[in-house]
Amino acid sequence: MTTERLHQLERTICKVADKFTSASEYTFFTDIHLRANQETGEFTAFDDEENEITRTIIENWINNPDEDFYTNIQGPIREAIENKKQIIENMSIIRPFSFILENDEKEHIAELYIVDDEIALLDKELLKGLDDELSEFLNNLLK
Repeated sequence: MTTERLHQLERTICKVADKFTSASEYTFFTDIHLRANQETGEFTAFDDEENEITRTIIENWINNPDEDFYTNIQGPIREAIENKKQIIENMSIIRPFSFILENDEKEHIAELYIVDDEIALLDKELLKGLDDELSEFLNNLLK
C-alpha cells in the first residue's frame, strides 16, 4: 500500500473522530458507515442516520477495475483504523459502536472495527471457533 493512500485513509478516520470529541455530550450511534466507490474513488463516512460526516477521494481507487476491490481495501482501511486506534477509542460515542464497510449501494461488505467497553476487535478471525468452544464447554458443564 502506498504511503499517500494510508495517509488519506488516516486523515478520513481522524475527521470522523474529530466530529465526536466532546466528552460532555456522548452520541448514540451503533455504526459509522464507510462507503467506498471504485468508480469515483470517493471514500465517505456516514452516521446511522445517513448524515455525511466526511468525504475524500482516494486517487488510486478511481476507475479501479479489480473484481476483488472491496476485499482488497479492507486491509488498508483496517491498518488506518489501527494506526488511529487511540483517538477512535476516545470518541464520544456510547459503546458499543463499529466501523462498517459498505459499497456505494449501501450494501454491507465487512465489519472493520468494533469497540465494546474494554474490547476492541479488528478482525472476526479473533472470534473464529468461539461458538464451537462455548457449545463444547456448555455440553461438558451440563453432563
